[in-house]
Amino acid sequence: MPSLTNRRTLTDRTTVAIRGVLAGERRGLRSALLFAGPAVIASIAYMDPGNFATNIQAGSRFGYTLLWVVLMANLIAMLFQALSAKLGIVTGRNLAEMCREQFPQKAVYVMWGVSEVAAMATDLAEFLGGAIGLALLFKMPLIAGMAVTAVVTYGILVFEKRGFRPIEIIIGALVAVIALCYLIEMFIAPVSWGQAGLHSILPSIPNGAALTISVGIVGATVMPHAIYLHSGLTQDRAPARDAGEHRALLRFSNLEVMIALSIAGLVNMAMVMMASAAFHAGHSDVAEIETAYHILTPLLGAGAAAVFLISLISSGISSSVVGTMAGQMIMQGFVGFRIPIWVRRLVTMIPAFVVVGLGVNATQALVLSQVVLSFALPIPMVALVLFTRRQDIMGEFANGRLTDIAAIAGTVIILVLNLVLLLQTFGVNIPGLPAA
Repeated sequence: MPSLTNRRTLTDRTTVAIRGVLAGERRGLRSALLFAGPAVIASIAYMDPGNFATNIQAGSRFGYTLLWVVLMANLIAMLFQALSAKLGIVTGRNLAEMCREQFPQKAVYVMWGVSEVAAMATDLAEFLGGAIGLALLFKMPLIAGMAVTAVVTYGILVFEKRGFRPIEIIIGALVAVIALCYLIEMFIAPVSWGQAGLHSILPSIPNGAALTISVGIVGATVMPHAIYLHSGLTQDRAPARDAGEHRALLRFSNLEVMIALSIAGLVNMAMVMMASAAFHAGHSDVAEIETAYHILTPLLGAGAAAVFLISLISSGISSSVVGTMAGQMIMQGFVGFRIPIWVRRLVTMIPAFVVVGLGVNATQALVLSQVVLSFALPIPMVALVLFTRRQDIMGEFANGRLTDIAAIAGTVIILVLNLVLLLQTFGVNIPGLPAA
């Protein structure tokens, strides 16, 4: 009972401070930080181990060529995370709850099933990534690394019982570690900044293999569970009393989304640039995290390799925490019940143990999990566009024309990429696209 009392006091204190900001009585950076947290938590989904796997393959095989895909995916992610946050702020409902309320029951169960598969694919990538990093850094068996990842993840999740701030501070600290690690890598790796800048804005898909990696990048960057989660993180964080307070909350939310996802986007681009600078010229066949680590040591030094692993471990643990939170929210929103954290964690760990037990290549499993996520992604994207453009749901905060066009265009891009990949998978020749 004492912990509940402390949490309630902390929430009341924070709520009073937020009310002061919304009323115009408080200003400045400290006041803005009261609203920070949801986008920081969501942003970790864009720096998870799946990104490491796809970005290493993109950089080593195709150099800087696919940087434009990373940038495009990040801009789409920024838009959809802002829309998800807006849905939660304006309606007081998260995306899964809105789906349950607005769609037929059969459709809801199908959406829930697909979303659960996406959540399991997400957790597979996150859990395996943390385990690989620990196994390499401390020279332990992969199974041992998985066990340590599970224990640490559960330990962090326990802090959620104390309110939203402790978990946000922990995730924020891990995000800072990842960003710092890749800032260091940029000083170590011999990056060709001219080529990086050119290919960030010059679209190019060299062949079929590049398309597969591109869809993997999109799946690793625009994450279904993050779209669901963000609306849940904002839905009752700071309830607004009138339209003016809603507008103020949306301004703070949009600013946080821009900052948090810009950092995530820069980290992703740094991953590709590091892989390109280190591997493309002489080691373009590098496709695994373990291989990348072992080759980094002679190429760039033990320091670069250690920094790489520290960022991978931070990514795996933090994204595993966020993935579990999102899975719980998806289940509760679609079907109206939640299960204990340890059960949820156990269920999402099982696929990773099965993958390792069957001897499946861990990095390849990470990449394939991102392709699975890309196929699941249109469901929350389409639902979010439908809800946020409806005035009967959003009132005066329904999407404007430009926002609507951008959101529909982003959804169409994802659908087209997935369709092309599906055709390619079944051996259909695509005009203008060279074979892998």
